[in-house]
Amino acid sequence: MKVNGTPTRTIWLASDGRGVEIIDQTRLPHDFVTLRLDTLEDAERAIRDMLVRGAPLIGATAAYGMALALRDDASDGRLALAYERLHATRPTAINLRWALDEMRAWLAPLAASARPAAAYARAAAIADEDVAINHAIGTNGHGVIADLWRRRGGTGVFNILTHCNAGWLATVDWGTALAPIYMAHDAGIPVHVWVDETRPRNQGASLTAWELGQHGVPHTVIPDNTGGHLMQHGMVDMCIVGTDRTTRLGDVCNKIGTYLKALAAKDNGVPFYVGLPSPTIDWTVSDGVREIPIEQRDATEVTQMTGRTAQGSLATVTITPPGSPAANYAFDVTPARLVTGLITERGVCPATPQGLLALFPEKETPR
Repeated sequence: MKVNGTPTRTIWLASDGRGVEIIDQTRLPHDFVTLRLDTLEDAERAIRDMLVRGAPLIGATAAYGMALALRDDASDGRLALAYERLHATRPTAINLRWALDEMRAWLAPLAASARPAAAYARAAAIADEDVAINHAIGTNGHGVIADLWRRRGGTGVFNILTHCNAGWLATVDWGTALAPIYMAHDAGIPVHVWVDETRPRNQGASLTAWELGQHGVPHTVIPDNTGGHLMQHGMVDMCIVGTDRTTRLGDVCNKIGTYLKALAAKDNGVPFYVGLPSPTIDWTVSDGVREIPIEQRDATEVTQMTGRTAQGSLATVTITPPGSPAANYAFDVTPARLVTGLITERGVCPATPQGLLALFPEKETPR
């Protein structure tokens, strides 16, 4: 995708071939700042403090973090330490574990002397694979949008509601939930996006709105509680969201508040789709509500907000009374029964074990 007209990814190898560069997403939408990661500790902080976020990008950053960790010491002990420390940064997004498992399986059989170069090469391949997966999701999702728009008459604005940020900022490029929207827009379908602000970190208002604006896609930021009202009044033609982990039965874990949107969509007959890269499927989990660990983040993300003042400076303010505690559950789980379909790189399927296995038959457990 592009930033001020320049093609840009969210993570890339530095020109010296040693460090890794990222967009500091905590500074968006007010400042576009890139940072260099040089150490395992840098990669840990980038993931934990959400300088990078979104399940696919977390995975790619963890892969590069492994390469950084092994650059000067590629022993078995260092490999194990890097895996453990990176795995501990974020508990919910399954792409983190997937990428680390990929890196460990690739590197463990090699001699220590061969590991550094192999680690950089495999991390770069994981990043490129993510771009290809997301492009395919965009193509398949574009087909869904085009079909729904034609069935509605093929005229007028087609309104899509999304929650949190599942665009290119959440991946290496293209995005999951937003990739179909970008392709539909580029193909001439008059899409308009209702952008949930997505409290408490406001990834919708700060990130989704920013990248849609960069691409020229018409959009409107709304408070999180507005979606149900819009659906009741026929102002939403479809919902599409991303996912941080999806079970083999089709339950979808995504940013807190997604479940409520799915309930409203079901009640109003609005199609509810999920953009789903295959590394986000956790084939070991059946019951998403009970088995997926839900990250609980610092309460200050709820009690404080940061924005630009009228004078142009950035300021963080407290919005709650002194002494009032706050809970900060980062994700919730939408049961498969509320999901119209899963848009993957291999096609679109029902949110059922049969639907997923039809697209990924290699995951069938031998009887």
